[in-house]
Amino acid sequence: MVVTFCGHAHFSESEECEQRILAFLAEKVGDRPADMYLGGYGAFDGFAYECCKKYKQTHPKVSLVFVTPYLTVEYQKNHLDYQKTRYDAIIYPEIESKPKRYAIAYRNKYMVEKADYVIAYVTHDCGGAYTTYKYAKRKGKAILNLADFEE
Repeated sequence: MVVTFCGHAHFSESEECEQRILAFLAEKVGDRPADMYLGGYGAFDGFAYECCKKYKQTHPKVSLVFVTPYLTVEYQKNHLDYQKTRYDAIIYPEIESKPKRYAIAYRNKYMVEKADYVIAYVTHDCGGAYTTYKYAKRKGKAILNLADFEE
């Protein structure tokens, strides 16, 4: 099972959002093995990582997986070495033939395609998070949009 995340770079953490993520994971994943595909950029990605890390503390069959959009030597030196200390695995989708400026968008599509569930925080209809969210909807993925619960 794969759970992935997409959300806006600007995001304010809340206890309510954390509880919704943890409850969703408890209901959909439970104690089964699962990979949490995480992007590692922006406030929502950081929040999702922390929630998954907390869930993993009581569900050891969960793996935290960083899905990297780049695989250059410079990127590995400056970014991936640090990520290796945080994640159980790092995946690089086969997107090297794509233009580098679109690498994150192609990485996001890969994450959605592999996912059984998508947990999102999308409040407006522009940007990468929105594009990824719409792609997940077109693919018929089961989506929890945390923004749907805000007043």
